[in-house]
Amino acid sequence: MSSNFEQLSRARLATLLPELLLSGHLIDRSGMAHTIAAFGRTEMTAVAIEEWQLASPVYTRRMQRAFGFTGDDVVTIFKGLQLDIGAPPQFMDFRFRVDDRDHGEFWLDHCGALLDVEPMGDDFVVGMCHDIEDPTFDATALATNPHAQVRPIHRPPRRPADRKPMCAWTVTIDAAHVPPPVPANADLVADSAAARLELADIDPDDEGQADYAGPLLSDLRFADFSKSALVRMADEVCLQHHLLALGFLIALRARLEPDAAIEIGCKQFAGIAGLTAERLRKALHLGDDMPSLATVLRLHPAWNPLSYTGVRVVETENNVQLTIPRDSGAVADGVWPALIDAEHLAPIDAMARGVNPRFAARTTDSSERALTIEITRTDKAFRESSEVALTRFSGGAAFTFTERGIPLPLTVV
Repeated sequence: MSSNFEQLSRARLATLLPELLLSGHLIDRSGMAHTIAAFGRTEMTAVAIEEWQLASPVYTRRMQRAFGFTGDDVVTIFKGLQLDIGAPPQFMDFRFRVDDRDHGEFWLDHCGALLDVEPMGDDFVVGMCHDIEDPTFDATALATNPHAQVRPIHRPPRRPADRKPMCAWTVTIDAAHVPPPVPANADLVADSAAARLELADIDPDDEGQADYAGPLLSDLRFADFSKSALVRMADEVCLQHHLLALGFLIALRARLEPDAAIEIGCKQFAGIAGLTAERLRKALHLGDDMPSLATVLRLHPAWNPLSYTGVRVVETENNVQLTIPRDSGAVADGVWPALIDAEHLAPIDAMARGVNPRFAARTTDSSERALTIEITRTDKAFRESSEVALTRFSGGAAFTFTERGIPLPLTVV
């Protein structure tokens, strides 16, 4: 099954990639507001730790294999961070220094996530920058080397309040470091259809960079990669979305009855679905008509990779039809496509209204094999949903990427 991203030019794919990485990062801005409401701040923190611990080692190893930088050193860890939805470029402005294969540092000159939570007070800052980061940074590093540890040099709460860089960390690999225990439920993600999904190989003869086997760079300039590499990268980043959503739902289901977990999962989905659709439309300079809606839906991370979701988008003269099969890997994993049924279309409405507030979704066919949804234009402009409005709280909602020029090599190969 081909990739939806093959329809784009190399240049448009290069524009799309940072958007997809930022979208993945903002998933938590959508989900955690509802988690706080359900459990309170302390348990919200525990949910966030669990979802990232479960997801990040799986997708980190996938990206390493896809782009040819498998290894067990600090450089490999840093390359993985540059292709991680936990560290979208510029919004989470990671800078790196490599001392040797086992020692390095990174720091954040800009941290959009910190700017989101600082107005909420030190308790929320400590929850993110201490309680969540300690185990999840290690989980990401452990995907490369079980003896890697990430430790703070300094971190928020910032003293003084405008301290730069916003935080700084060491990464040390030492055989004496005892790896932490494997998280409960790790097998549920490691054995998922998403984790096992095989995607098309990158064409090494395609014009542009086919892998990231060379030196660690100060930034990734996506335009330097080949179209084939960017298609694979886009599919992998979308898969990161689903793996994180799976970790989130696993954490919820451990704490709630099934219907209550699904309700919060649907709210998370609706919030990120709408904001992502809006940002994709703007980034690709699309309009607010049916062809633009069809393009946004085909490129939306909720429906990709195509070989994982099987979701089909068909544009007709007066509407766009979305067909969600029930025999896909995504439905088997219970992630976002599995949360949509004939009576629960809020995420679809949110996506459509990210393109045009007059669009509305309705079910036209529902069977054991597939769900078909029709999106039409109405005379009414709908108000933004509360789920999208909560996600828009993040500075990432209006964040603008800039061209930084030629990246500098930080290591010698």
